[in-house]
Amino acid sequence: MRWSGDNTSYYDFIRSNWQANMAGRLGGELDFGYAWNMSVHNGVYDAYTNAPEASAFVGDVSAAATAAKAAVKTGEWEVSLYEKEGIGNGLHANNPWLQELPDPISKVTWDNYVCMAPEDMIALTGVSTFRDLYIGQESPAHVVKVSVNGVDVELPAIPSPGQAPKSVSIALGYGRGANGERVGRAAVVTDPESEVMGSVGKNVYPMTSVAGGTVQYGGVGTLSMTGATYPMALAQTHMTAMDRHSIAKETTQKDWAEHKAKAPGSYNEPHTLGVHEDVNADGTINTLDRKPTSDFNLWSDHPVEQVGHRWGMSIDLNSCTGCGACITACTSENNVPVVGKDEVRRSREMHWLRLDRYYSSDMTHAAGKEQGIGKIDRFLEMEVPSQNPKVFLMPVMCQHCNHAPCETVCPVAATTHSNEGLNQMAYNRCIGTRYCANNCPYKVRRFNWFNYVTDKFAEVNPAWDELGRMVLNPDVVVRSRGVIEKCSLCVQQIQAGKLTAKKEARPLKDGDVQTACMSACGMGAITFGDLNDKDSNVTKLAADERAYYMLDEIGVKPNINYMAKVRNTEEAAHHA
Repeated sequence: MRWSGDNTSYYDFIRSNWQANMAGRLGGELDFGYAWNMSVHNGVYDAYTNAPEASAFVGDVSAAATAAKAAVKTGEWEVSLYEKEGIGNGLHANNPWLQELPDPISKVTWDNYVCMAPEDMIALTGVSTFRDLYIGQESPAHVVKVSVNGVDVELPAIPSPGQAPKSVSIALGYGRGANGERVGRAAVVTDPESEVMGSVGKNVYPMTSVAGGTVQYGGVGTLSMTGATYPMALAQTHMTAMDRHSIAKETTQKDWAEHKAKAPGSYNEPHTLGVHEDVNADGTINTLDRKPTSDFNLWSDHPVEQVGHRWGMSIDLNSCTGCGACITACTSENNVPVVGKDEVRRSREMHWLRLDRYYSSDMTHAAGKEQGIGKIDRFLEMEVPSQNPKVFLMPVMCQHCNHAPCETVCPVAATTHSNEGLNQMAYNRCIGTRYCANNCPYKVRRFNWFNYVTDKFAEVNPAWDELGRMVLNPDVVVRSRGVIEKCSLCVQQIQAGKLTAKKEARPLKDGDVQTACMSACGMGAITFGDLNDKDSNVTKLAADERAYYMLDEIGVKPNINYMAKVRNTEEAAHHA
């Protein structure tokens, strides 16, 4: 109120304003003081003696629409500014966990960029196909110059399927420290190639404008290629699921309803393998039979399904929004190190939990066969997302397989199976052969290339000095260089839950133990519990018709199941 030129107190302002508007509405038998006190006490005053006057709309909608249309600027490129899931408006740009959190759609870390329609990038760069727009370790992004409201900024451009042609999007919240602003080590980092200090990304707040008392985030401007390139750090460079329905399984509401009307198990049909039987005396095969993959076993069964606990997890793909809170919670709880942009570019990020993003593609095996397209050409077309694609988001962590391929190849038994179904690590036994990572079908194991808690990563790691070490969880060991690490299903929380139940002289109840990702998920997409407890939520979800296991056909028997995504659409669905 002082800034607006009014020196009265806020209480007096409200009271006088309320009294002025109550004039003529109070009966002669009530004075204002009594009405004010009763209204403040009750929160509302409903004893008017005179009915309020009816309001009539006298605006001219047609004239307002004409004026609004005339006020819209015209130009070649529409620029929209937005806030990213991790960095937001830039208030927490100095948080390295958020800087290294991959964007749920673009999968970019440590930078802001210009999102462009793939067809626009193809036209501007002169490449022939979408695959030529690949951005990775050896393929830097093209830098474009965007001008809006008299402000120019040069940023790398990435193809963003679904972006409207002739429109671009740029994230706010970056560029802190570029003008001498005092920020922390994460917001101002050192380029490992030039050793020059610079800000993370570019500040695009000057591109905003104010019109009619409203902030305009973006506007109409120009865009041109600069001819320069810029290295980007992407946590995922493949775009589509390549029609692999044993990984990303989704269907439509109509198709799901049809399967629900059939016998149980008609949707998630068991995977089978072809086996030859009845071989003739001359060596020819007489019949070809198929058997469920569960009939084939390279490992001895663990007795975890009969006694004690068997910890598992269910992830509902309908509920996951890709916010990334689970990734940050896992990083905080389990002392997962921050490695910086240069190491992410080498595919050395250390996240125990990743969020895979898959765009839909117009090409499928079924459609390709109908069109007579060969297998190689089909696969090439499957790599190309649809022009206006659907997006499939899938959290992936260690699946804690009961027949874990990683356990059988470790020469020093550093990774073993617990009697509660956990695939566990003994870090001081690991010698870093990385055989386990090579043999993991889910690619969820991480190798420590460096001692990330030392000052080598001082510019990005919050845990390298004495003060920064206070961020570490004392219940989780800090891993050193040369060892493999991965998701432990927050075994420290499991042990703490057991201890609490033991001290209270009671059995462990469903809900006593929560993993970091489960507790952080605002949508309730992640459920953790004891699969040997028939009354637990996770057991009920595992028995649901939608539940399936990723890459179930390889027979590793994971303890993590996924609930198939059901879309409310009438389009035809294809699934395994």
